[in-house]
Amino acid sequence: MARTSSPLRQNARVPRRHEGVSREVVLRLLAGFGVEVGGEKVSLPGSAQRVVAFVALHERPVLRPYVAGTLWLKSAETRAAGNLRSALWRIHQQAPALVAADTHMLQLAPCVRVDLREAETFARSELSGSSSEIAPHSLTLDLLPDWYDDWVILERERFRQLRLRALECQCTRLTAAGRLDEALEAGLLALAGEPLRESAHRALVRLHLAEGNAAEALRQYRLCRRLLLEQLGVEPSPRMLELVATLDAPNMRG
Repeated sequence: MARTSSPLRQNARVPRRHEGVSREVVLRLLAGFGVEVGGEKVSLPGSAQRVVAFVALHERPVLRPYVAGTLWLKSAETRAAGNLRSALWRIHQQAPALVAADTHMLQLAPCVRVDLREAETFARSELSGSSSEIAPHSLTLDLLPDWYDDWVILERERFRQLRLRALECQCTRLTAAGRLDEALEAGLLALAGEPLRESAHRALVRLHLAEGNAAEALRQYRLCRRLLLEQLGVEPSPRMLELVATLDAPNMRG
């Protein structure tokens, strides 16, 4: 998501020893939390990690009381505010260019690269039909997979749906372009992300049909049907049945 301009950029507290020093700051949220400053990993305590992640997952600056109240839900207001101040102090000690803060608002500093945002940008370009590249590895990764905060779970599912749709779209695009090996990889990655996702199975069936591999298309259909019946108790959709209608009818339910 695009970062909007904010007066916070001018008010961010940066220790003087870092003034004039330009070092790339990278925030990693996929497959786990990580911060790199100038290519070096920076260690942050758990409370500071959650402040950074919470702020990073919001498009606009967020009010300090909202951050404190969400992250320290069971603490009194004054205690939560104190915990937030302590976490911000630790962040600015280790990575002063990571979070921009003033007395009211917090936001991720505009210079920070975030792997999640880069993956989202690619996924949206694929869905819009404007991409010609191969999907990055980041589209196979979950957002902070070991975190169970409600605000993380919601964002994780949102990104999961986005990346799987992008992989399916890429499989279809590459199939149409005759780049079948690359299409197969994209389709299998989508299926690995969710084996019960019929749309991923359909993308692979189309690929096998485009290759002229009717047996592989039938095998993929059978796998899809078995998984849906065993796990969900439902048959494949009419869209799948229409796709495989030209295959050997007696073997369809095998």
